[in-house]
Amino acid sequence: MKSSGVMLVVALLTSAIFHIGLGQSEFGPLWPVLKTLMSVSDVASLFKMADDSFELMALLHVNIPRLVMAIIVGGTLGTIGSLFQQLTQNRMMSPLTLGTSSGAWLGLVVLNVVAPMLVAQYSVWFALVGALLAMGLIVSIVGIKNMSGLPIVLAGMAVNLLLGAFATAIILLNDQYAQNLFVWGAGDLGQNGWEQVVWLLPKLLPIVIIFLLAPRTLTLLSIGTEGAAARGLNIGTTFFVLMFIGVWLVSVSITSVGVISFIGLIAPNIAKHLGYIKAQKELLASCVIGALLLCTTDSLATFLAQWSMDMIPTGTATAVIGAPALIIIARKQMSAQDQLFFSMPKGLKEISPLASLVLIAMLGGLIMLSVFSQPSSGMGYFGFPDTFEWSIRWPRMLTAIFAGGGLAVAGVILQRLVYNPLASPDILGVSAGAVLALIFSSLFMGYSIHSLSPWVAFLGSAIALCILLFLGKKHQYAPSILILTGISLTALLEALVQFSLTRVGEGKYTLLAWLAGSTYRVKPDSAITMAAVVSIGIMVALILSRWITLIATGREFASARGLNVSMAYATLLCIVAVLCSVVTTTMGPVTFIGLLAPHIAALVGARLVWTQIYWSFLIGATLMLFANWLGQVVVYPAQLAAGTLVSIIGGSYFIYLLLRSRRS
Repeated sequence: MKSSGVMLVVALLTSAIFHIGLGQSEFGPLWPVLKTLMSVSDVASLFKMADDSFELMALLHVNIPRLVMAIIVGGTLGTIGSLFQQLTQNRMMSPLTLGTSSGAWLGLVVLNVVAPMLVAQYSVWFALVGALLAMGLIVSIVGIKNMSGLPIVLAGMAVNLLLGAFATAIILLNDQYAQNLFVWGAGDLGQNGWEQVVWLLPKLLPIVIIFLLAPRTLTLLSIGTEGAAARGLNIGTTFFVLMFIGVWLVSVSITSVGVISFIGLIAPNIAKHLGYIKAQKELLASCVIGALLLCTTDSLATFLAQWSMDMIPTGTATAVIGAPALIIIARKQMSAQDQLFFSMPKGLKEISPLASLVLIAMLGGLIMLSVFSQPSSGMGYFGFPDTFEWSIRWPRMLTAIFAGGGLAVAGVILQRLVYNPLASPDILGVSAGAVLALIFSSLFMGYSIHSLSPWVAFLGSAIALCILLFLGKKHQYAPSILILTGISLTALLEALVQFSLTRVGEGKYTLLAWLAGSTYRVKPDSAITMAAVVSIGIMVALILSRWITLIATGREFASARGLNVSMAYATLLCIVAVLCSVVTTTMGPVTFIGLLAPHIAALVGARLVWTQIYWSFLIGATLMLFANWLGQVVVYPAQLAAGTLVSIIGGSYFIYLLLRSRRS
């Protein structure tokens, strides 16, 4: 154990030296600067000499502060990750899965919009409040005694998506106040002096309390809550005090350098793998490993930035490394009961005529509202649109109807194929694959996001599906593995999105509006093309509904009935990829429709595959059309993207599912 500890410290020192050398290479040779350092007798004269030497100035005011920031932030995140994991006895716990990052992001967005003049003084407090609210929401969803396995990860994903939708909506409505948020969201360790280091260090002092007082508490908790309580430990108070300290440390860290994901997840798992089992030793090892990971990752980001002649945020690099790590950790940590955590909500035995009339009336009423409502005249006033207004409205209506319906049908197919009621294009990462492909093409090939072909998105969706099938086959397509793969892809997507927003200038708001899932910029030919492709995809799905029924009954049963299961799987998943890619290319990513619509269809009695496809299409179209209309009138003359409103509605339903499963 001592030898491994020495090796970790040596590795950290080596990484630090490499970090300094790599950073200094951009400004000149390192050796002459080191000779100067060794010849100086006191710090004051050293900084005075830096005024006459550009290389020395770069070392003292850019590279060394950046290294110090990487070490202290990485060590803090590693320590907090270990604290959270030991408190909850959950090896997938981290600031990311607890929702603290998205909560802090929302808090800072609100502060920048409501009181931008107070950002310098109160940003850390707004970040803290946002992080605490997010964590409190997650704890209330899963319960303090159930913070293990899949439930806490799903709750974190739901809260992250929900708070992210609110933050995106606020930014798009108040873009003039959000200019300074994008680099922060991408996570950047770059420094221009010691101001941030001096600001951060005193605020990290509570970490001493963790090292001194937490080990005994964590040791008692490791024997179980009942045993700890029997030995006099006040579990509730201790848990929340330590959690509060952890959230404070995370909040001040990300306020200083931005969102740095996955360090708090990976470092404690590496420490555990190396044999650091005792509470105090795991905390210390996680601290050193966290510093080592962030220092190494920041060196990688610096190298890539020098090679590509463009800034690569450290947060992007950590996400690229951390997303696969989440999958690897999940494959080892998920338990068998996680696969049984959810079931499809029980509904009526058959569809009633009243339900049919209500749905058709709602869809017809929304079409009338979309055609005749005049937001400029106020809510409740209607009129016939003129030629110009109609030329704008009908493509948006057509897009909303077929985007919502297409994603809903994709959700039905996925839920039936993988025996997972939580399966949907966004949760399983299929939509994320399409978005990744489109953003990658836009960033590195110079194309506009609105001019790319659906084939690019199809390729991304197909790759995501192949990854899902490859990883899921060994575990018989267990929901835990499939969902966590989707979460990993989504985390990677968010990092690349933030990276994109740091480099596209004023075009960042166009990209952000597309990512929010807006029909605003859809052209008539694009709307018609999407409607045609979605219609063909749904007709093919209806024709092949017998295949879906047989596979949903069981693969062995389907094979015994003469179905070529592999070919059927590939064909049906291609339909899913086509539906996701054409919708994503046309109006951007839309979350939760593929989850929400099939569930509502099942609740009203759509049990057969073809009836669930038909009903899910109508329900998805109704939901999206409602969100599209409401987004145009609720904050007129500004507009909210339909995808943002659907995310809020669907995220709330997803949280309801988590609460229902907890009660059951």
